Amino acid sequence: MFVAGFPSAAFGTNCYLLAPAVGEQCVIVDPGVGVAAELAELVREYHLRPVAVLLTHGHVDHTFSVVPVCGAHGVPAYLHPADRHQLKDPASGLSPQLAAMLHQLPGGTVDTEPDDVLDLADGARLELAGLTLTVDHAPGHTEGSVMFRLPGPVARVGAQLPAGRPELVEASEVCLAGDVLFAGSVGRVDMPGGSAAAMADSLRRRVLPLADTVAVLPGHGPHTTIGAERRTNPYLQDPGVLAGT
Repeated sequence: MFVAGFPSAAFGTNCYLLAPAVGEQCVIVDPGVGVAAELAELVREYHLRPVAVLLTHGHVDHTFSVVPVCGAHGVPAYLHPADRHQLKDPASGLSPQLAAMLHQLPGGTVDTEPDDVLDLADGARLELAGLTLTVDHAPGHTEGSVMFRLPGPVARVGAQLPAGRPELVEASEVCLAGDVLFAGSVGRVDMPGGSAAAMADSLRRRVLPLADTVAVLPGHGPHTTIGAERRTNPYLQDPGVLAGT
């Protein structure tokens, strides 16, 4: 499997492309602020053919460019229905401070609802671009947060990932974690639709059962593994600390 990723122009949101190999069909995950030009360049450079956009959740830093990206390739977007309202009203999932920042971004009033949006269901298996992705509904950061899991190994993680990070060359499985799990932390739970109790439950049921050899591609920051997070991430060592349980 070929994976390339790079951070967006704002909020450090990671955007990913995944394909069985160079020159094949691909899926795009979480097209955030100002990613359209770099996505187009990667598609050209690696001779990829996008067939879908996958959204790990509805926050606008992950969906900002979904309309132009879907439109450029004539493809649908996939999102859990619990977060669909955030496409219609991007400010609805943000704190007042972040909502104010949204309007200061170039194109801050951009339409974020594509013409073709398909629902993601927990446990669904998506057959897209020659890849098989399993959907895990993992609320807590938002009500509709999901993770996508794919069988490994990873042939390459593109050099566009944060400088100095090693390429992933072996992994039993790949988890696109969105804002559920980061290297050393988890997604915040204090915005509209967030829940500390739900996040703690998602970590227990969705993350901790994964094998140590699972590679984690998070929504922000460097990639990691479940094993590394199990050893060092305080929220995996004790998920109850989030909810005071």
